[in-house]
Amino acid sequence: MSEGGLKATPAPIIVSALFGRQDQAGFDALRREHFPPERNVLPAHLTLFHHLPPSALDELKHRLNAATRGVRAPAARAVGFMSLGRGVAVKIESPGLTAIRRDLSEAFAGLLTPQDAGGWRPHVTIQNKVAPSMARLLLGALSKDFRARDVEIAGLAAYYYRGGPWEPISRHMFA
Repeated sequence: MSEGGLKATPAPIIVSALFGRQDQAGFDALRREHFPPERNVLPAHLTLFHHLPPSALDELKHRLNAATRGVRAPAARAVGFMSLGRGVAVKIESPGLTAIRRDLSEAFAGLLTPQDAGGWRPHVTIQNKVAPSMARLLLGALSKDFRARDVEIAGLAAYYYRGGPWEPISRHMFA
């Protein structure tokens, strides 16, 4: 409910993985260092779905609860950097998270946008909307000393997208 008791306008829903505190801090630091400051309005995140309809919210919450409650967090690794053309991202590998996303994709198949229905490349964007030459330079510099490492996936979250920073809806933590 918004001020005055009126219900907020429905908005698309974003689903994202939540990182453990240490990994979140590390990804946020990379983002602060390399993301254009005027565009850096969100914490670092790993998006599972970019746009689910608000009508799916109850079913989504039910499925996110089922995927996390009493369930061990899926193993995940940061395995390198990848080009986004006009940016750079940390590539994440997690068969368990991929399986959760696949199950959700099947459940919401008829509601997915082309972006969400297409292939999924799990990543954390640390630079975006810069000149391709700047992105290539950063990709080369960061890749030079990179070492793969484990990353903690602490839970899953849903947010409303209303054009600016995401509005939290719910958090679903792994055991």
